[in-house]
Amino acid sequence: MLRRLILSCLIGTIWSLGVHHPVLAAAPTPAATPEIQDVTVFPSELRLRGIENSPQLLITGKRADGRLIDLTATAQYTVTDPQLLRVTTTGRVTPLKNGQTSISIQAAGKQLQLPVNLTAMDESLPINFPNQVVPIFSKLSCNSGGCHGKLSGQNGFRLSLLGFDPELDYMTLVKESRGRRLIPTAPDHSLFLLKGTGKVAHGGGRKMEPDSDEYKIVRRWIAAGMPYGSPEDPTIVKISVTPDRRVLDRQISQQLVVTAHYSDGSTLDVTRQAQYESNDLDIATVNDTGSVQTLSMSGEAAIMARFQGQVAVFRATIPLGKPVPSISFPVQTVVDTHTQTKWRELGLVPSDLCSDEQFIRRVTLDLTGTLPTPQQIRDFVADAAADKRSKLVDRLLETPEYSFYFANKWADILRVKRRQQPDRAFGTFAFHGWIRDAIARDVPYDQFARSILSAVGDESKYPPAVWYKEIQTAEQFVDDLSQVFLGQRLACANCHHHPYEKWSQDDYWGLAAFYGRLGRKTVTLPGVTPQNQRNQRQLLFVRSNGTVTNKRTGKAAAFKPLDGDELTIAEDTDPRLALADWMVDAKNPFFAKTVANRYWAHFLGRGIVDPLDDMRITNPPSNPELLDALAADLVKNRYSLKSLIRTIVNSRTYQLSSTPNDFNARDKQAYSRYYPKRLSAEVLFDAVCQVTDSPSNFSGLPNDRFAPNRAIMLPDESFTSYFLDVFGRPQRISACECERVNEANLAQSLHLLNSDEVQSKLSRGDGRADRLAKDKSKSDDEKIDELFLWVVGHKPSAKQKQMALEHLQQNPKDPKQAYENMIWALINSKAFLFNY
Repeated sequence: MLRRLILSCLIGTIWSLGVHHPVLAAAPTPAATPEIQDVTVFPSELRLRGIENSPQLLITGKRADGRLIDLTATAQYTVTDPQLLRVTTTGRVTPLKNGQTSISIQAAGKQLQLPVNLTAMDESLPINFPNQVVPIFSKLSCNSGGCHGKLSGQNGFRLSLLGFDPELDYMTLVKESRGRRLIPTAPDHSLFLLKGTGKVAHGGGRKMEPDSDEYKIVRRWIAAGMPYGSPEDPTIVKISVTPDRRVLDRQISQQLVVTAHYSDGSTLDVTRQAQYESNDLDIATVNDTGSVQTLSMSGEAAIMARFQGQVAVFRATIPLGKPVPSISFPVQTVVDTHTQTKWRELGLVPSDLCSDEQFIRRVTLDLTGTLPTPQQIRDFVADAAADKRSKLVDRLLETPEYSFYFANKWADILRVKRRQQPDRAFGTFAFHGWIRDAIARDVPYDQFARSILSAVGDESKYPPAVWYKEIQTAEQFVDDLSQVFLGQRLACANCHHHPYEKWSQDDYWGLAAFYGRLGRKTVTLPGVTPQNQRNQRQLLFVRSNGTVTNKRTGKAAAFKPLDGDELTIAEDTDPRLALADWMVDAKNPFFAKTVANRYWAHFLGRGIVDPLDDMRITNPPSNPELLDALAADLVKNRYSLKSLIRTIVNSRTYQLSSTPNDFNARDKQAYSRYYPKRLSAEVLFDAVCQVTDSPSNFSGLPNDRFAPNRAIMLPDESFTSYFLDVFGRPQRISACECERVNEANLAQSLHLLNSDEVQSKLSRGDGRADRLAKDKSKSDDEKIDELFLWVVGHKPSAKQKQMALEHLQQNPKDPKQAYENMIWALINSKAFLFNY
């Protein structure tokens, strides 16, 4: 590969053409902290009952600029009567005796008095197993999926996953193996405590210390005879986190307080018993005591708090903390209104507008999966019309490539596939064609989704029925329906309460119930014997009745949409129609937001909720107002997906340059610059074919519908291509877009650099290199300009052109080889591999 070495310098120059990845800017020097004007304490008074009631204080200062900051860890605490209680330096209160006292709090030069009333400190209060003991298993990860919470348990000891079945946990601990794990007459010798403290060998290691709160509660429960609790005991209703939202500086801490609310109206501080998790560890972390630590990056972070199956979220907004210059940012669509509001919150400055060359390449790839031609680029740049960008979008939306490209995206998550079964080719092609036609005609999205969900008949008359070839069970129905159309990953709730959401098993099986009356039978085509399986088709029909069993109760599941009331559906009625009515209703909190987020992620490289099909309380949107606005705009325009696309790509936000500035170099979620994204497998393959002028050849495609035989037009996964597979083409096993892999790997690099497939395209007779070499009507300068326009969307710089001309001069007898080398170098550059 000597000719490859010749171009090493050329590669070094063009590797980053047009693609500007963020370079971490130095942290700005923080300004002087404004003076604290006021200080408050939460809670405003304490009424503690029982020695185990040990709450967390939260001291908050209000600065002169209105910003609230946490002073909990820096405050000084003095107890009037230290024999009654103690307060740690982090603000945790530990009760000791009955009585009344107060806590003097000094912070930022201010002083507060917190009254405290302590009762029942000398009493052994009743213990409720679900409320007090089970949360300890969760806090210590005993009932996690990697330990005793997995289905088979661990070393013969099984707990319910995350404590969602306290009765099972109680029976396992108290009754199983003749109760040998617990010894009420000698609690400290109980195997459960000996293993937990590491005094007896334990595969999970030491989980608690003998003087810890967890040990004391479990020990007292064992000594009390392991009571389960009374049916009259209060049950948890919800948890709340204080504060629930706050603007924080970088590199500071914020204490959280988690409160459990019970059915009898009582509350309890469970800050030390709750579990915590950050959704973005680059922005903020959280420890076991509920203390949030912001890092050096600005942005939004959500901290999940979980206790007894309940979840709450604290949202942190971390500005850059640098004086922001005044900027002019014209609002082109509703998108810009909400993105610039977020930039002001975070102290970001958007990048400049992208060039015309960048825009036409960007939007043509995003809308059609196709590179613009050199002539299209020249014409667009020369066009002086003020509205030329929006007109270009309109033209692209009417091209066949647009409908094929987006049909490919929908076919991925709707699992349009043959499974290498020839008899399924007809249905696969029919469903793909139906999707493509719906996209081309801009069928309203609510009608599109309803047609798939409520399909009946067979593929010859109603192609969406093919969806149910992959949806064979009620569980698959719920999993795919919720992920594709509602943005919810409900699979966890099949067997237990969702660990990161409010969804229970009853919610899961409430959706599954709508599947219960769907019937299937095999239909043999006329003139074909029943034994010929290749010519038999599945026919969907609706039975007069039918149920789905709720796995938790063992009874027929009630018809119940998410967050909706139970429905009564008459016999001889398709329950899926009622589900579709609920789903596409303009007031549905999931439907419009899900597709708006899905399309936003396609065009901007990252979902407002990310991952894009995991929309839950504990994974909130980075810009909720923007997501709400996009969903409202979609509904307002009668669910027109083309209208949604125009709203996104005509925005100034979408048209920003990918070049970062000193303010947005660290931004990865506020869209203050365009985030370059790798070309997907099909788009990259077609682009290689396009720039080498070497058409692809996929056998088995109907020429009347699929000319000119491109990868973005493939109906399913059955077409053999190592190129597509190595660059991450999904096999459509699931409804998750995460199945498509866009990360780079060594196999991809080697394939572009050295594979016979790429080499044959480069050296093809009458290909791009051959035609450029033979073309006598253009100068070398013009041909190099054209080559760069084909591959990277703009003309070369003076230095790049000089290098290319020198390479041509070094190969006067073989100009075709020289052009092959240049094309090879260009298609291995980031400028080609990325959409920027």
